[in-house]
Amino acid sequence: MNNIVDPNGPELCIVPSNPAPNGARVAYMKTSDNIKLRYALWRPKGRRNKGTICLVHGRTEFIEKYFETINDFLERGFAVATFDWRGQGGSERLIKNKKLGYVDQFSDYFIDLQSFHAEILLPDCPPPYYLVGHSMGGLVSLLASVHDRMMFDRIFLSAPMIEVTGQHFSMAGMATFAEALCFLGLSQFPAAPNSGFKTSKKLFPGNTLTSDFERYKRSIDIFKVRPDLEILAPTFRWAATSFRAMARAGSQDFPLKMKIPVFMLAAARDEVVSSDAIEQLGLQMRIGHHAVIGAARHELFMENDDIRGQVFAAFDAFVTEQSV
Repeated sequence: MNNIVDPNGPELCIVPSNPAPNGARVAYMKTSDNIKLRYALWRPKGRRNKGTICLVHGRTEFIEKYFETINDFLERGFAVATFDWRGQGGSERLIKNKKLGYVDQFSDYFIDLQSFHAEILLPDCPPPYYLVGHSMGGLVSLLASVHDRMMFDRIFLSAPMIEVTGQHFSMAGMATFAEALCFLGLSQFPAAPNSGFKTSKKLFPGNTLTSDFERYKRSIDIFKVRPDLEILAPTFRWAATSFRAMARAGSQDFPLKMKIPVFMLAAARDEVVSSDAIEQLGLQMRIGHHAVIGAARHELFMENDDIRGQVFAAFDAFVTEQSV
């Protein structure tokens, strides 16, 4: 690997409520368009390796948030490779206000994934490769399934961002509206100043993310130590390009273009992304499946033990048992 910026790696934020799996290799890499990404790798110990899980996160998320989930994959005999998207987590921020979510084009996220696959997964991680994505990462994963069918053997998605709830227009209509605001010079302004998933103990009873307080609290504990990892509201540019990508994933011909087996999980109580849109796509997929988990909120991997058990039962049926 000739693209490591710091061979010693950046530090992971480890707090008592959120211990890290042992054996992490943490470093920076550069994408093909010269953006610095923070990434981390783990290998299972004492087991036959079943391949590698490439774990991609949602908007605002970061490596540390998934320590428990990474450990779940390791215990199943998978290596795990994960990174922070450009503009969030410990990766390079793209605009002056580092608390706002920004990306020039949604396809830039595919550049992140493609660069990570080529520069880190292929040379350093055992095949086969399985892509696991949540929310925004789920949308990137869906687009990857039509861009390059050779990158991953299977794709497993948690609440993929195919449609955002509570919008006044269709995803295409929202994209056009946001694009007009960008044309007026508002690209780097917050699209919805109060829409960031800010965490605090006081906000937990009304939160849309999870019903599990201890897992919710982990982010609070991490931000106390590393406030630089936090992202709040999206910018109009992020909204414009993301709505346009969602419109593409929701188009009638999109399911016909998917070339990789996909399993999508929707959360019955999701107030962030549309479970109906996930179901509609799931019913149209030729080489995929979908399921809805009752009582679950948006962050399925951060939910209570019962819901997480259902998530991993679906994962095992779709991925683990295929890797034996």
